[in-house]
Amino acid sequence: MSETKIALVTGANKGIGYAIAAGLGALGYRVGVGARDKARLETAVEKLRAGGVDAFAVPLDVTGAQSVTDAANLVDRQAGRLDVLVNNAGISGEMGPGWVQDPTTLDLDVVRTVVETNVIGVIRVTNAMLPLLRRSTSPRIVNVSSSVASLTRQADPDIAIGPIMAAYSPSKSFLNAVTVQYARQFAGTNILINAACPGLVATDFTGFYGARTPEQGAATVIRLATLPDDGPTGSFFEDDGVIPW
Repeated sequence: MSETKIALVTGANKGIGYAIAAGLGALGYRVGVGARDKARLETAVEKLRAGGVDAFAVPLDVTGAQSVTDAANLVDRQAGRLDVLVNNAGISGEMGPGWVQDPTTLDLDVVRTVVETNVIGVIRVTNAMLPLLRRSTSPRIVNVSSSVASLTRQADPDIAIGPIMAAYSPSKSFLNAVTVQYARQFAGTNILINAACPGLVATDFTGFYGARTPEQGAATVIRLATLPDDGPTGSFFEDDGVIPW
């Protein structure tokens, strides 16, 4: 088995996902760049390779069962196993004025669409990649969440947690809960799985609002993707440590 570790990052053609791919590549990982937009995917892979990263394209729409199956088969052919899976692909869903999703007027189709990508898509990709992850000596899974998923913070009136986002925030809380269930299932194995908050990063996802760079947002994800064998599992992290559920 090759000593070069293999990573797959979903939603990696831009923003935080691209920074995660670049960061893992800089550490010597061979990186599968997952994205659904073919043109953006090819551009991202070319840019990563120009920067010295051993990157390969993985066409991947996390909402499509066949797309995910095809992606798993591609990674198998390209690398034969997977050491790191970063579930980064996510959407906010349609926002109202002030970047608000009002629960009293929320279109239920928006909720369904957000959950399909942010939660069901993660389950779909994770389960498809598990046979490849099990071939690794130190498999790591990182689910990119958000501090707005913290029910503790959301319920505290003294914490400025941002606008009401009745589709996006609960979808990330759901993702955190799913992460815990995987951690319980993986107990006693060498698979470590955690959730990470990148913080408020200035990307097109946020309308380029935020003080953090994509590289800063990627840092916690990369740390969790490269944990030692005695590292934590089933937890929720940001730069300063554990986030309360």
